Amino acid sequence: MNPLRLKAIVQKEFYHLIRDYRSLYLAFAIPLILIILFGYALSLDVDHIKTVVIDNDKTWQSRDFTRKLDASPYFDVVAGLDSSRQVADYIDHDRASVAIHIPPDFMKNVRADREAQMQIIIDGSDPIFAGAVRGYMTAFTELYNSKLLLSFLNRQGQATIKTPVEGRIRVWFNEDLESRNFIIPGIIAIIIMIVGAMLTSLVIAREYEDGTMETIKSLPIHAGEFLLGKSIPYFFIGLSDVLIAMLLGQLLFGIVLKGNFWLMLIATSLYLLCALSLGLFISSVTKSQLMANQAAIMLTYLPSLLLSNFVFPIINMPQVLQWVTYVVPARYYIDILVGLYLRDTGLAYLGPNMIVLGVMCVVMTGLNYVLLKKEGL
Repeated sequence: MNPLRLKAIVQKEFYHLIRDYRSLYLAFAIPLILIILFGYALSLDVDHIKTVVIDNDKTWQSRDFTRKLDASPYFDVVAGLDSSRQVADYIDHDRASVAIHIPPDFMKNVRADREAQMQIIIDGSDPIFAGAVRGYMTAFTELYNSKLLLSFLNRQGQATIKTPVEGRIRVWFNEDLESRNFIIPGIIAIIIMIVGAMLTSLVIAREYEDGTMETIKSLPIHAGEFLLGKSIPYFFIGLSDVLIAMLLGQLLFGIVLKGNFWLMLIATSLYLLCALSLGLFISSVTKSQLMANQAAIMLTYLPSLLLSNFVFPIINMPQVLQWVTYVVPARYYIDILVGLYLRDTGLAYLGPNMIVLGVMCVVMTGLNYVLLKKEGL
């Protein structure tokens, strides 16, 4: 490999990036926008659920239930209503997601040791949200029931009765259960795919469309030099974007890398090389910038977003899609990010994922080399 020829290819690509402001915008502006939008707008936490209550009992028992519900961090009682028609109006206009109807004789039934029923209506438009709300409401009513039962037994036995099982929950790694602590590191994987794959998917296709590929074939340039020279500018741009994303995550959201920085850099470099190789492969196959851009979105960005355990858990996917996720590089890199950002794990845990990324990088680079050789380079 000739250093002078490699330097010439790198300079050519850098000059094109400088002249093409749209590529620079895609390389730097969009990642910054993603960090801000995902960090502030995307949240998987379910709390402060708007709740309305119809209290037809109007006793201290029903008011105590409503007060304790409002005091929980998950429910906000926004209004007390008088009729079911008002409930429909609140839910239809998205002013409430949960409605509770406390019937008459609620306190009387509780005091008489009879079943005291109440109606709970949940807006099921979003099944994931509704499932979480249902779980919260079930847990709240069970806790309320257990306290009423213990109070009754203590009064009857005239002695303090303790529950036989006490579960003391301790959360590791993400103690506050903030989804932002997982989302912000995951955005780094998306940013790398945008910069690495989507930008490099245009570089070889552009040479074909501009008619300069035939000139390049006539030059004393090897396929390896061509691939490396085309990748180096985007490799440094991708690393710069990752460092900027890490800095913004710490300054704006207080999310600090717990693991080893150099291990993060090595893993990021492997994943970035996979993205660059995949983008160059798409560019070599399509030979059209329009088709390359569309193919890059379908084959890199969307799988990284949807099939990487970032937004949707892989375990909940159909078995066929679970198999597909094994060829998505973002799946392994997001696992590495979780290990470094949240768990502070070392090479023993992250090593297998890094090996897979390295193998993917070698395979994609080999395919690119074979394709360019067939083209006569």
